[in-house]
Order: sequence, then C-alpha cells, then structure tokens
Amino acid sequence: MTAENQLPYGVDVRTPSVARMYDHLLDGKDNFAADRAACDNLLRQVPSMKDLALNNRAFLQRMVRNLAHEYGIRQFIDHGSGLPTQDNVHQVAQRVDGSSRVVYVDTDPIVRSVGGALLETDDRTAVLQADMRDTQAIFESEPVRRLIDFREPVGALFVSVLHCIPDADRPVDLIRRVRGKLASGSVMVICQLVSESEQVREDVSSFMDRETQGHWGRVRTRADVTRYFEDNELSVVEPGLVEVSQWRPAAVPVVPPQRSFEWEEFGGAGLVP
Repeated sequence: MTAENQLPYGVDVRTPSVARMYDHLLDGKDNFAADRAACDNLLRQVPSMKDLALNNRAFLQRMVRNLAHEYGIRQFIDHGSGLPTQDNVHQVAQRVDGSSRVVYVDTDPIVRSVGGALLETDDRTAVLQADMRDTQAIFESEPVRRLIDFREPVGALFVSVLHCIPDADRPVDLIRRVRGKLASGSVMVICQLVSESEQVREDVSSFMDRETQGHWGRVRTRADVTRYFEDNELSVVEPGLVEVSQWRPAAVPVVPPQRSFEWEEFGGAGLVP
C-alpha cells in the first residue's frame, strides 16, 4: 500500500471504506488494517462474504461482455466502481470493441488516486471522484461530457452499491434520475446485497453503518430490488432478476460458488424502452 504520507488528501486510514474492504476481499493491495479488520469481523457474521465478492465481480465482467456483444453498447458509466482489479470494465468492453468508452465514478479519494493511475490508460477511460447520488454533477462533469454521448445507448452500472445508500436518500429515485437521462436501448445493471433473514439484515446493516461511520444504507430484500426495476419501468432482460452467479453463468465457473446464502447479491439488467 502507498505510504501514509503519500496518500491523497481526505483519506481516513482508521475508518473502513466499502471500496477498500471490497478490494481486500478480491485479494487486492489497496487497503488498510482497519479495512481488513472490518472484513474479518464481518466474515464471522456472514461467512460467505468473500465468495459473494468474487462471484459479484465475475457477474460484472459477464454483464459488460454481454452488453457489448448482444446490445452493441460502447459507452459505460460505472457508479461506485471501487478500486481497480483484474479485467476492469473498460478492458472487458474494449476487447469487444476498442472504441468503447468508460467513466468510473466513486467517492473514495483512494479510487481517484490509485484508479486514475491504473484505469486511465487511454483517452477513452476516465475516473471521476463524485458521490453517485449527485446525478447532475456526474452528468455535467468534464469526463462524462467528453466521453459519453447521451444520444446513443449507455450501460449504466450500479453493481453492489445501492446498499450503501440510506433509505432516506431513496435509491429508487437515483435510478429514476439516471434512467431519465438515457437514450432508448440503454441498459441499467442493478444489484445489491439482500437477505430474506431480518436478523441478518439488521446485524450486517448495523455493523457496516457503525464501522464506516455512516457511509452505509442497508441490506435489503429481493422485493426491494425488484421495485428498482418495476417503479422505473425498466424491461428486465433474460434470465430476469437472480442471485448474480446465476445470471448467464459461464459453462465453467471462473470462481468458486458461494457456499452459503445467509445473504446474496441479487439483481440483473433492465432495458430502457
């Protein structure tokens, strides 16, 4: 990890960050002791956490590949992108078409610093430090205005991020705001952490809210995720809304299956009519 005296302004190494916890679960190196300790504590409550993170990443890669191949999408906005790892969105998309353009959005300054160095590999990718709830600022930003043509279809990605948004900030309205700016033929990819156990939802949500000092929303239910699509009149594409490892799985899985399902990533893709 970068020495602390070289860290970008605004990084609090003592408070766990969702992006850095996720990085640790994916065996990344851009995380701190506080992030690793929070993951260890959370794994005691939900032992499938690492399996879930790996399967979620594989889902993102399959989804981007599918949107580029099947829907011809050549531009993506990745909301709450997190830290770079192997096979990032632009790499997957540009293997289908080298002209594909991607803007990564995350509020964590580490993502802007590390991600900017690793992800901005050409003039078709950019990293924007912004709160994903601030749709107007994101869409009016220089990277988005430069790289994204809203007259053409866009892949708007909300992969494993809406559980970071409190109910008071109405994540369903965030989806509505973004949907309203997208051309017909765009696809919104939405999944988040869910559990049908009220105890798991309450325990994990309380733990993450406390550890991240309020940078958390809540673990929700499958019905909550379904409403993101229904309330915004998104046409769900096959195979529908599922636990993400079941969304058009590879013939040979690239990561181990999730071994227990005290919680899961649930969602899919919705076409903008």
